[in-house]
Amino acid sequence: MMPAARPLILLCCPGDKRSAGIQQARSRLGLPPALLISYLDLLQGASLGELLERQAQGGLTAGQAKQEIPATQAAPLLRLESPGGSFEAERALIALGAPDAWEQDDSLHPFGQQRDPYPLSVRAAGRLKDMQGVLHHPSQWFRGYCRLLARVQREAAALLPAARWQNHPGDIAAMTDKRRTQQLLAAAGVPVPRPLGGSQPPAGYDSLRELMLAERMHRVFIKLACGSAASGVIAYQINPATGAELAVTTIGVEQYITRPPVYYNAGKLRRYTDSAVLKEIINWLYSHGAYAEQWIPKAGAAGGSFDIRQLVVLGEAGHSVARVSTTPITNLHLRSRRMTPLEAGLTEAEQEQVRHTAVQALAAFPRSAVAGIDVLVSSGSGSARRTYVADVNPFGDLLYDVEYEGFSTYEWEMKKLTEYRNTGIHPLRKGAINSHD
Repeated sequence: MMPAARPLILLCCPGDKRSAGIQQARSRLGLPPALLISYLDLLQGASLGELLERQAQGGLTAGQAKQEIPATQAAPLLRLESPGGSFEAERALIALGAPDAWEQDDSLHPFGQQRDPYPLSVRAAGRLKDMQGVLHHPSQWFRGYCRLLARVQREAAALLPAARWQNHPGDIAAMTDKRRTQQLLAAAGVPVPRPLGGSQPPAGYDSLRELMLAERMHRVFIKLACGSAASGVIAYQINPATGAELAVTTIGVEQYITRPPVYYNAGKLRRYTDSAVLKEIINWLYSHGAYAEQWIPKAGAAGGSFDIRQLVVLGEAGHSVARVSTTPITNLHLRSRRMTPLEAGLTEAEQEQVRHTAVQALAAFPRSAVAGIDVLVSSGSGSARRTYVADVNPFGDLLYDVEYEGFSTYEWEMKKLTEYRNTGIHPLRKGAINSHD
């Protein structure tokens, strides 16, 4: 029998696959449904307290939530889900990141002091049109997202003082910015690909190439700092003798005569060799914040190469999937093959090393309990293989048809979090999952 569960308040896009999957998992485990709080409602000005009153269910009302319930009994658990999937929410976040937005709290933005290129006003952001795949203004979107996280953290602290965050808003902001993620991982001793430039990273196309040649790092991955689902990722290489270059990326470009080019996620991989086009793309990425790291040759399987998406919950590595591709970019939505790590050829010792590395990575974010960790396994065999963390995804648990201990990802998470409630002790450290601090 499952122990009594603390109420779950889920900040999400109601009706999407994630919120539906969580509700289904809770139903299967005999847990009460989560209280759904819409990102869009928050972005349209409603307060967390108003939405709790409006959407209250399962016996938890905002008035009850305001009482300081002991954490060992029924203190609510707050879970932030991905804000993606809704253009209305994307547009509202870009507006919230505007210089004239009503919310100006950039305290959770890891690089909040850096200016966004060509900032849009609230009014201009509101006029953006839904264009398939277009990357409208990534850095201003991220600024707006960090401002929303700061606001939600502030309101929750006042309204729900006994509540706990599953993943703290500050950790989510840090995980979402790949520059900050890799800084924190490296500081914690987690193995990561070597960053190009170290403490003085490149600022654009010209300095990128100069550093690649100076450091003899002729193959790199360039990543949009706040990109997801391979959006804004470039596998880039140069020939040190001839200067010839090749890039594989999901980025598409629409050129215009009278206005700036439009960059979009093409949904499939493209190859570029033209220096003029690549200079435009790379400079655009760096204007919005980018990160370049050493290209680690991946272990091979089934005629391709692979990495591992490893789910970690409360210090335990559970569900995992090998993402196998004949291209450098392995995201599953790009038609990569799914395999178990065993099917991909990893020995039990190598799988244990992947799990250990992933657990290490989440431990670098001590206020968070759940993340999907992308782990690279280097090519070679035996002791020559090494593991590296390429990404920490706070929303990386949407894995279909993968079970662990007989549970889906959401079922296992809900089970682990409910069992954790009985002790309040994190497997890696003492104390609650996280507080509002």
